Amino acid sequence: MNARTRLIPLPLLLLTVLATVTLNGQQRPQPQAQSPQRPTFTSQVDLVKVDVMVRDKSGQFVPTLKREDFTILEDGVPQNVSDFRLVYGGRELAVEVINAPTAAPEGMILPPTRPVADVAGRVFIIFIDDLHLQASDSPRVRNLLTQITNTLIHDGDLFAVVSTGPSSIEVNPTYDRSRLTEAIKKVMGNGMSVDDILLAPSSIAGPQEIRHRVNVAFSTAYDLLEQMKTSDTRRKAFVYLSAGYDFNPFADSRWKQEQERYAKPDPKTDGVTNEKALDSTNSSNTINPFDSGSFGFAQADLVSQLAELTRAANRANATFYTIDPRGLIAGPDINNLTLTTAEWRKYVQTTVDSLKTIADLTGGFCICNSNDFKRGLERIDAETSDYYLLRYYSSNPDPLRRVRNIEVKVNRDDVDVVHRTQWALPIPRRR
Repeated sequence: MNARTRLIPLPLLLLTVLATVTLNGQQRPQPQAQSPQRPTFTSQVDLVKVDVMVRDKSGQFVPTLKREDFTILEDGVPQNVSDFRLVYGGRELAVEVINAPTAAPEGMILPPTRPVADVAGRVFIIFIDDLHLQASDSPRVRNLLTQITNTLIHDGDLFAVVSTGPSSIEVNPTYDRSRLTEAIKKVMGNGMSVDDILLAPSSIAGPQEIRHRVNVAFSTAYDLLEQMKTSDTRRKAFVYLSAGYDFNPFADSRWKQEQERYAKPDPKTDGVTNEKALDSTNSSNTINPFDSGSFGFAQADLVSQLAELTRAANRANATFYTIDPRGLIAGPDINNLTLTTAEWRKYVQTTVDSLKTIADLTGGFCICNSNDFKRGLERIDAETSDYYLLRYYSSNPDPLRRVRNIEVKVNRDDVDVVHRTQWALPIPRRR
């Protein structure tokens, strides 16, 4: 130990050591025990709305039923009705909300309540699929729309008009019926004729132009249904004018056209095409590719797209009323000599069935194979004016089941009950 070390006072030495220990303690904090991370669960409550039409055997609406007269089954499981409303003549006559708010305590001074908004009237979407309406049927379509204006749309009804093709009709929701009259003048069909279909280029999925047109029509309808979700207390009707859909029409005639278009001349006949070789019906080794391979799934693809459209309508509690402006359909046009009667009947059946499908699965009906449009419109008017609106919170034991089946029963045997039979959870969108 040198002389300089001896000169450090003992109190100063103790303070230096204490400071060093304190700094080391601050630089090395003790690790704290971390609580285990708990998983987070999310739940969803689905409010389902069902419009129910109850009629006696003579077809008259029955307006005397109460909430306890109805039983709702979802996938066979009874549901508790939380909201019951009777709409008669387009106006609400009875409202019974089960989960009503409690009354205010006595003695509390509250501001005056605002009057309840008038919810009289209905909501209509008039959908003109002019991409699937023939130009020759344009006068018939305009006449049909005039009947809709005079028979179906009343004062107080909110309606919008949209077309899918070059008619370029887009009337935003309005109460002004003159807007519909103006839109009628612009209607012009632009559907593919038989010759257009036969000459259209095909890929492994069928005629691409047909697929494109159907995609435009369904996408437009789907977007409109998403917008209709905001209206909860009004009857929502989707009046759908179209000639129907078929993803693989006239397969035999298209195959014959394809052969004639790309056939090679027969050298034995001095360059003249061998007609016998082109006739697929006379060759047992010839297989029509439009009836096999990927074309065989055309009907399944159409059913899949129709099903998704009806699910969107059921989520919006909207009812499809489809109308085929062709009316009673006989044989093909006299100028279309290439089609067989069997092909034409199959095409008509497929297109009509597509319209019936989207109507039946949403609680509506199709005005098809009939020239009496007025009678059908009067039925739509009656169904959209008189009905019961039932709402319930789904208590389905299988929350992962996307498509749910609905059954509504009434404790009376002498009535007919009409309602939509399904609803579906929306598909999550990718972010």
